[in-house]
Amino acid sequence: MHVDALIAEIGSTTTLINAFSGIAGERPVLVGQGMALTTVAQGDVSIGLHNALDDLKRKLGVRELAYDTFMASSSAAGGLKMTVHGLVYDMTVRAAREAALGAGAVLHYVTAGLLSDYDLQQIAGIGPNIILLAGGVDYGEKKTIIENARALSSLGLPSPVIYAGNRAAAGEVAAIFERNGIKCLPVENVYPSIDELNVEPTRRAIQKVFEEHIVEAHGMDKIRNLVDGHIMPTPGAVFNAAKLLYPEIGDLMVLDVGGATTDVHSVTEGSPEIREILVDPEPLAKRTVEGDLGLFVNAETVLRRIGEECLRAALGDMDPWQLLARKKVVPETAGEVALNRLLCREAVETAVARHAGRVRYSSHLFSKKALIAEGRDLTMVRWIIGTGGALTRLPFGPEILASIPGRQNGREMYPEKAAVLIDKDYIMAPAGVLSLTRPRAAMQLLKNSLDLK
Repeated sequence: MHVDALIAEIGSTTTLINAFSGIAGERPVLVGQGMALTTVAQGDVSIGLHNALDDLKRKLGVRELAYDTFMASSSAAGGLKMTVHGLVYDMTVRAAREAALGAGAVLHYVTAGLLSDYDLQQIAGIGPNIILLAGGVDYGEKKTIIENARALSSLGLPSPVIYAGNRAAAGEVAAIFERNGIKCLPVENVYPSIDELNVEPTRRAIQKVFEEHIVEAHGMDKIRNLVDGHIMPTPGAVFNAAKLLYPEIGDLMVLDVGGATTDVHSVTEGSPEIREILVDPEPLAKRTVEGDLGLFVNAETVLRRIGEECLRAALGDMDPWQLLARKKVVPETAGEVALNRLLCREAVETAVARHAGRVRYSSHLFSKKALIAEGRDLTMVRWIIGTGGALTRLPFGPEILASIPGRQNGREMYPEKAAVLIDKDYIMAPAGVLSLTRPRAAMQLLKNSLDLK
């Protein structure tokens, strides 16, 4: 059998492989989807990928499967580890953080100002895949970022560095790293002037460096050898899909509940009224990642957040801790499904609360109280999209997502009125990868999966 493309999604707990045909024409279709457990524990994620490919062949009833191109996304083994270092937290550090998260990174350490000896010890211990160095508006203060470049280069880490700071220091910073044999990629400043965010050049650079320096631990080198097309972090792929949909359907947010993390992506300008009182600028497209809200790797943490009273009310005589001890990646019994429903609801509600901004009153010594807004304005979101195994493969996804609009108590900037869409084919990440070369096909596949006409 021949298909146009295979696109794998290597997650923290499961590996999916999707076969697509017709991607060069007007009617692209998902031919089939194979699934297997991710094999990080065996030290080689390519084993799980081959198992998923065997599952796909079995479902299609074929012994051989030919393809024109093979692409992938991955969040296995902790995903793309990054550290971010800027000058002032509320300015360049925050902008750099937005760019890194938007590219699908998992941030392990963030600093503002001059790097201390303790900071350098932490960075060395993390061993990031990529370091993002920023700081200062264009042609402003540059001493701090140059000193930070010297300090980082002294660590001798092989991690490539993306420089997204004051353009007046770019040449000197690049020379410092290059003298120490460290690859440095200068891009446009993420915060070129006061109240101006410029995250897209940095996000694209992170994706480029990730593809060139794909992590070789846990067998990812074998994946790189197998894949002949793009490979990118899975959260960045979902982010791509969300941004692709925005011009077509308008303001949206995507909830991706996984085994290790829960990600929230939103694409919205917010309301004009909120923009007038917003303290700091927000990007059009934003991602937050909650590393403590996974349904498998972090299930115990999520369960403790729920509390015994709520657990008893929802599960009755079933012991949640016994259910957790027997928990499988794919729930099978009614008790396991009930437990996953509780875990998923808690993960969604907590992640959205952390993603959404708030309005509050601020008073100063010589002025009256003024209403201000801080963080993400979701009030104009009209579509809430669910992806990830729990929200797409189990029956409670629409119900949980439908409870998000109107949850605010007058301060949180939640969606006021939004419809729920489910990624029923579970292809947002593959579509995000495909959008790099075939955006029209990716859009049509997304509309098919979301039942959009």
